[in-house]
Amino acid sequence: MEGYELPAEEKIVITHELLNQEYKRLELDPRRSHMHELISTMLSHRTNHADEQKAYYTMLERFGDWEGVLNAPEDELADAVSTTRYPLQKAPQIQHTLRMIKEDRGEINIDFLADLPIDEAMAWLTRLPGVGPKTATLLLLFNFKKPVLPVDTHVFRVSQRVGLIGAKVTANKAHDVLLEMLPKDATELFNFHKHLFWHGQKICTWSYPKCEKCVLNGICNYYSQVRAKGIDKAA
Repeated sequence: MEGYELPAEEKIVITHELLNQEYKRLELDPRRSHMHELISTMLSHRTNHADEQKAYYTMLERFGDWEGVLNAPEDELADAVSTTRYPLQKAPQIQHTLRMIKEDRGEINIDFLADLPIDEAMAWLTRLPGVGPKTATLLLLFNFKKPVLPVDTHVFRVSQRVGLIGAKVTANKAHDVLLEMLPKDATELFNFHKHLFWHGQKICTWSYPKCEKCVLNGICNYYSQVRAKGIDKAA
């Protein structure tokens, strides 16, 4: 059997092992506060990291704290986060999110999520405007060390090209499909997410991936069925 013909359950184990070797294992330690992670992830949609950070710190510099952001004029908040894409949509979403948190919890604080079961935490988070499965799982994994798997565009692209998920699996469904095949351990899931994210940025890029440099090409559907046959070059 050729490597690319292996079942997804075997491929995902090999993928995890090879990328652990390629990128080295990481410890799972929260990189920023819970509210910072939530709001920055909302700001990051279709926006690079530098512009997301600039928007976040400009917002807090202008309005002081979350209460200030909540009560800021909407147009001024949109201007503060204007380094992101779609600031006119993100500003009201952020304020609506802050309002919902305060109304539900009595304060703008989400520390309570640490004590909720995963299903309840996911349901609570995805009620917030602008918070989908990717944002919710990223927050729960990165900050609360819950065994969930964020699937961004890089993780999704690499998984689909290698053959860990089928061509018809949606990005939202991929969260569950991939998680089902992986250890239910937050550190393992964190490393899987970060390694596929980096691999998608550096090697398995959207435009003409660097297949010849890829440690996964021995098991990859795209490499075996497209690149090795020169189909993408011919196109």
